[in-house]
Amino acid sequence: MIAHMAERVIAACDGASKGNPGPAGWAWVIADGAGTVVRWEAGPLGTATNNVAELTALERLLTATDPAVPIEIRMDSQYAMKAVTTWLPGWKRKGWKTASGKPVANQELVAGIDALLTDRSVEFRYVPAHQVDGDPLNDFADRAASQAAIVQEAAGSALGSPEPPAAPDTVRPAGTRRRASGPAAKTASAPQRRSSGKTRTLNAKFPGRCRCGRSYAAGEPITKNPDGWGHPACRSGAGDDSAG
Repeated sequence: MIAHMAERVIAACDGASKGNPGPAGWAWVIADGAGTVVRWEAGPLGTATNNVAELTALERLLTATDPAVPIEIRMDSQYAMKAVTTWLPGWKRKGWKTASGKPVANQELVAGIDALLTDRSVEFRYVPAHQVDGDPLNDFADRAASQAAIVQEAAGSALGSPEPPAAPDTVRPAGTRRRASGPAAKTASAPQRRSSGKTRTLNAKFPGRCRCGRSYAAGEPITKNPDGWGHPACRSGAGDDSAG
């Protein structure tokens, strides 16, 4: 396929694991010049970690797109981005060992992505996950990955699938700027600090993912929940995702 020099693909990818490890899924989306989703795909992974789901989403996106066309990939996973950009050269030099001498986790996936990135114009762009005014492509990819993890079925534009549903604790549609209302507002917009008498609430140093299925941004209040760090409001809730 011959690509025009001015052509550029704008895409996003995301993974989800309901339990980390737990039922997992991956998804990618491609937008047109106006930012409207024109192609997307999601699929199940059975039981897997969040990091495996994130890397799989990236691998599937690269496989599904023309390597001759420059691509911008928006992701909310710092692990997946750093694994295939910042850390990868050092891992290869050390024979796929980390700085501490341990085998690199998810080596097969990382090596496969490395091969797909070879001689290809790819710009990675980190986007904070699940902000009320956040990136709509990332939001779409996350919802699709979450749905695939829950139902363990493939979906996508080629299958005629409807747009994936909103996360259980999110009331705004993708791409809108309406603030969440009701109980969901505490996690969707996170304007408050909440803590109980015996739990400590602090501001997150790095973005992460709560067990409820939504991520939190750096600086957002979090607390130690039964399955890891997450939204204070989710401490006693029945959320279904954990930090990656």
